[in-house]
Amino acid sequence: MPPIVVQSALLVGFAILFEAGLSFLGLSDPDVMSWGAMMGNNRPFILQHAFTIMYPGLAIFITVLAISLVGDGLNDALNPKLRKR
Repeated sequence: MPPIVVQSALLVGFAILFEAGLSFLGLSDPDVMSWGAMMGNNRPFILQHAFTIMYPGLAIFITVLAISLVGDGLNDALNPKLRKR
């Protein structure tokens, strides 16, 4: 079970980054808002208002980091090999 938890956490983080990257490039549905689309739509304003790209990027980073840390914590809690140490 622990390898499945770790793999799932990695795949969810990868899916978030993949979706944000495709949305940033404009390859997603324009009617659906996402953090990547927010960053992509605000590219022309980066010199005047850098926070318009910084905040969605920070949200992506924190979300993926949190999911990875939760997956690692579940692995530590559920893996009997790590409990013996």
